[in-house]
Amino acid sequence: MIPRYKRKEISEIWEAENKFKIWLKIELLICEALAEKNKIPKKSLAVIKEKASFNVNRIDQIEKEVKHDVIAFLTNIAENVGEDSRFIHKGVTSSDIIDTAFSIQLKQSCKILKDELKELIKNIKFKAIKYKSTECIGRSHGIFAEPTTFGLKMLGRFCEFERHLERLSYAEKQISVCSISGAVGTYSNIDPSIENYVAKKLKLNNEKVSTQIIPRDRHAFLFSTLALIASSIENLAIEIRHLHRSEVREVEEFFSKNQKGSSAMPHKKNPVLSENLTGIARVIRSSCIPFMENISLWHERDISHSSVERTLAPDTIVLCDFALNRMNNIIKNLVINKKMMSANLKKTNGLYNSQRVMLKLIQKNISREKAYRIVQRVALKSWRENSDFKALLKKDKEVKSLLRLDEINKLFDLNYFFKNINTIYKRALG
Repeated sequence: MIPRYKRKEISEIWEAENKFKIWLKIELLICEALAEKNKIPKKSLAVIKEKASFNVNRIDQIEKEVKHDVIAFLTNIAENVGEDSRFIHKGVTSSDIIDTAFSIQLKQSCKILKDELKELIKNIKFKAIKYKSTECIGRSHGIFAEPTTFGLKMLGRFCEFERHLERLSYAEKQISVCSISGAVGTYSNIDPSIENYVAKKLKLNNEKVSTQIIPRDRHAFLFSTLALIASSIENLAIEIRHLHRSEVREVEEFFSKNQKGSSAMPHKKNPVLSENLTGIARVIRSSCIPFMENISLWHERDISHSSVERTLAPDTIVLCDFALNRMNNIIKNLVINKKMMSANLKKTNGLYNSQRVMLKLIQKNISREKAYRIVQRVALKSWRENSDFKALLKKDKEVKSLLRLDEINKLFDLNYFFKNINTIYKRALG
């Protein structure tokens, strides 16, 4: 991943240094378990633990010759351990090490992603509560609909990301598995108790049936979850972008003192962070298909999944972390323009009451079709002429024949639309 979109803590999980450190830990745990069963000498275990170390550059150098990363790693370890290195990697296969390490890297990443997700949920919740009663116009198809509150907009996103936290926690459990089962997963040269020992030490579960690899449906589920998270980040980013538009201006991304919006037009304050997240979401979602295709492997294994995981796994996870962190900063610093929300409500000329008027007319024993036709006629006149909807209703002969003036006035009480807001908040927040 290019430096622009990666953060240090999560990027380091996918560096060679961390990967080989995990590989070595797994190999040492296997040796420990074998020593407990007297399959290797205790004296040899002590030597291995003392001398086992690696050098990333040396591993790369060896791999150029042997064309096999695990063999290159083991060769480098052997150079440092000496004769007792013959007991390392006893009875296991490369995938036992690679897949179990991959599980650990994914777990390490999930912890960071969950922390960022929890922070985002907290920040959205704060906005939902703070702006619970901040009135604004709702829109469907981008067109004025009925009033809502800005807090309620945020509350919906709060619930959405809470669901993602549940999904991510479950996906983490799905990939928290260990496989130390040998060449085709039959434990022919390694006792299942060794796997039990390693899994317990690494706080992983045993894969029930592993063939030579951990089944890739587990990983596909995790990366599908990341794609869903990215889609919700985009959903929120698009809402911010729309509300940031010049003719709307209900919210704005924070614009720092020395920030510049355009090389040509000094007046510009563009929603660049939200736009960036929309693009990043596309990249994260695109990883879904390759991870699903990784499920379909030949027989007990092939390595068609390997290139996908070496490239897309780190990049997708690093991007998702970046996106969550960026959205956190956007929400924390979001500028809320209550005056524009109020102004945009007024721009509707009261048209958001059209459904209320129609329902009231229906109560006067006329058909829904007729009530709709009457209200639509007056509403479209209000829209075309940019005139007050209530005033036009009061002048309309057909409406006047059915509704008294005081009845019309009562239909234009803005608080009517918010009578169940507390119920929704109680349902969402408890």
